[in-house]
Amino acid sequence: MMTRVKFRGQLSRVRGSLLLAILLLAATGCGVNNVVIQGNFPTPNVNQLPLTVAVYYDDALRDFSYIEYSETGQEEYNIASGVSHIQLFNAILPAMFSEVVVVNSLEEAQSRNVDAVFAPAIEEFQLALPAKTKLDVFEVWIKYNMRLLSAEGGYIADWVLTSYGKTPTETFRSAEAAINDAAVVALRDLASSFSLSFAQVPEVRDWLNGRGIRS
Repeated sequence: MMTRVKFRGQLSRVRGSLLLAILLLAATGCGVNNVVIQGNFPTPNVNQLPLTVAVYYDDALRDFSYIEYSETGQEEYNIASGVSHIQLFNAILPAMFSEVVVVNSLEEAQSRNVDAVFAPAIEEFQLALPAKTKLDVFEVWIKYNMRLLSAEGGYIADWVLTSYGKTPTETFRSAEAAINDAAVVALRDLASSFSLSFAQVPEVRDWLNGRGIRS
């Protein structure tokens, strides 16, 4: 009898260990899905302005990522897009201005003899998943704060731009690929709206007119 009780106790401990292992594997399998946005961004066909502009990418932009949570509050997707935003601006700004220099701080711009400093920021990132919206598309919205400063850091203009991208679910084999392409469409939407509307922002237009530049 004593041997049987001891055997049952050992069997119970084995079952407990197996259950713990299964739970750990399940937890590992349910980890966050990392998505690093990657894409190509064409150069816009716009009239180039005769300006030397410094561009400053702060750490918040360089390291920008967005976390989408599941309905149970678990981290579902971690979307890193900072590098893609820098690639986007590096593609469109040289087409818009005669010279563009990247600076590591606003203070550095003062010694570079530039006409202005462009400092973009991401204010909001939203992701809509088909499982939540019940629509057959992945959607991305991005809200930006565009800031144009003088070389000394003074105010020139400060305005908001939003961009949008969507991708049908049937186009892709994975949710990660669909999220990536929806984000790339949103970034290209930004490239178009920013390059075409820059000189039409009232404060920018007034500043250009004050320098004798007609857009």
